[in-house]
Amino acid sequence: MAARRKVGNLLGLHVMATLLAGPLHPYEIAAHMRTRNKEQDLDIRWGSLYTVVQNLEKHGFIQATETVRAGRRPERTVYRLTDAGREEMKDWLRELVGHPAREFPRLKTALSVIGVLPPDEVIELLEQRLSVLTVENDSQRSTLRGAAHEVPRIFLVEAEFQLAMREAEAAWIERLLKELRDGSLGGLDVWRHYHETGQTPDFTSFPEPP
Repeated sequence: MAARRKVGNLLGLHVMATLLAGPLHPYEIAAHMRTRNKEQDLDIRWGSLYTVVQNLEKHGFIQATETVRAGRRPERTVYRLTDAGREEMKDWLRELVGHPAREFPRLKTALSVIGVLPPDEVIELLEQRLSVLTVENDSQRSTLRGAAHEVPRIFLVEAEFQLAMREAEAAWIERLLKELRDGSLGGLDVWRHYHETGQTPDFTSFPEPP
């Protein structure tokens, strides 16, 4: 069971991991994360960085060490990772890696109400999505092959995972498209009848989904 974190924004985990290298001010933290393309690993709202930093400090996970000024720039507070922050970061990582959590991808949400659109339009949209996935997956495979000659694999595993998930998505869409095209998808006749007649199916006659 997932623990209730005092700072639950995953950006906080990355801030603490970045501070492992040494004390930094928030602008430097953001610069380090951008250099390492962390936008590829989580949905970052850079405007919330200072709020996350303040919350980490509030709960004792990071600590202000000094305030510096460069030229006419505003003063910047430098933070370091505390022992409590180090332990929180490790515990959080252990939870994320060792305990699967239910996630809600946007596609899953859309599929849960996909019947609102007619089958033929859904086929076109899935073909469009598959085309984009195919191009992006091919590009990422090429990028990973190139990076493998220069970067130790431990620093590429998150990109490998992302590619594996998107490859699985593409394969699943291909199977679904096949069933939609050949008419073997269960319930397809009910779906088409609804859009042809406007008559809402009697869903009480269908079993509950798992």
